Amino acid sequence: MTAAELVALLTARGQTLGCAESLTGGLLTDAIVQVPGASRVLMGGIVAYDEGRKQTLLSVSAQALERYTAVSAQVACEMALGARRVLAVDYAVSTTGYAGPDGADVGLVYVAYAGPDGVRAREHRFAGDRGEIRRQAVAAALALLAENV
Repeated sequence: MTAAELVALLTARGQTLGCAESLTGGLLTDAIVQVPGASRVLMGGIVAYDEGRKQTLLSVSAQALERYTAVSAQVACEMALGARRVLAVDYAVSTTGYAGPDGADVGLVYVAYAGPDGVRAREHRFAGDRGEIRRQAVAAALALLAENV
């Protein structure tokens, strides 16, 4: 599902969406904002790159960050739940991961969805440079939304 299709679907249903982003740094929110009429469904996006901001802005627990690290399914789920609550939306999606430029886990990305039917996360292993990994994370987040809205 494209961002345009997602906006059309949520508009038709009268439902709202919010984003919580780390590695994508606003790219996901921007992909949705580029769609004419997005203001009817997109209530906001929170870029919480720093662990402390994940805690203060999205209510990610210190325990989850310590036990699982910021790049984990648990933290992605807590980010999505926090965005859903803070932005008061029907659905929220989050992204967290390692985009590089180096490290053993470059390409490891988690996207999570939170909605009326619960929360779920998906792990991905993307290849490519920093920009390509971030773009793939946006596509993965849109795909996860498509499966769940």
